[in-house]
Amino acid sequence: MKIVISPAKSLNFEKELPTKQYSEAILLKEARKVHKEIKPKKPKDLMELMSISDKLAELNWQRNQDWKTPFTPENARPAVYTFDGDVYTGLDAYTIPVDKLDDLQQKLRILSGLYGFLKPLDLMQAYRLEMGIKLPVGEAKSLHEFWKPIVTKELNKELAKNELFVNLASNEYFSAVDEKKLKVPVLTPEFKDYKDGKLKMISFFAKKARGMMVRYIIDTNAETIEDLKGFDYEGYRFDAQLSKGNKLVFTR
Repeated sequence: MKIVISPAKSLNFEKELPTKQYSEAILLKEARKVHKEIKPKKPKDLMELMSISDKLAELNWQRNQDWKTPFTPENARPAVYTFDGDVYTGLDAYTIPVDKLDDLQQKLRILSGLYGFLKPLDLMQAYRLEMGIKLPVGEAKSLHEFWKPIVTKELNKELAKNELFVNLASNEYFSAVDEKKLKVPVLTPEFKDYKDGKLKMISFFAKKARGMMVRYIIDTNAETIEDLKGFDYEGYRFDAQLSKGNKLVFTR
């Protein structure tokens, strides 16, 4: 099984790591090309490009100046312990048993505007660069256009015949995968909550549930579609009536 999720804007470089294990991102050569385009941009340019405040622009300008390879445990940190948003609250990577880390490393890929994608233990340095940004890189007019053939090719290298591919990323990030060129079908779980008597996808809850689904897969050694349908964390249940084809809907 392979799973893709989105990164997070919030980062944590302070919390004590539960393991000394780490790996190196396979797309660092391409990441350097992206970084080469973003590094010269002044804080004002970053404000306009990413629609962020002047304070965030200053922070990320400094991050862009400090970013350099090679990555080491002294100047970088494993990705799954660095991203700090709602998805990662649901995943709760710090409490995953160390003997489960190999399974997590084998199954999970984190899509990224700067790094293309990262394995959980791949070292990363601080950045902010959403996949939807119109940043030209080489002949590509945007990050999405730059990464799509590269990410898809690398994922196909990793995917075995008939292996399950579970998309738990946002639309913005999954746009960096050419679904039509993947050699396996894509399963896309959706998470909906009843609110005021109506069933809705509530962003905060859906993001957290995506992380919980990853955790469920690791906790239970899920391998099949039927295994995925058993997801029941924090009150979610598989809804057979709403599910159709490769779309698995969970409600609560």
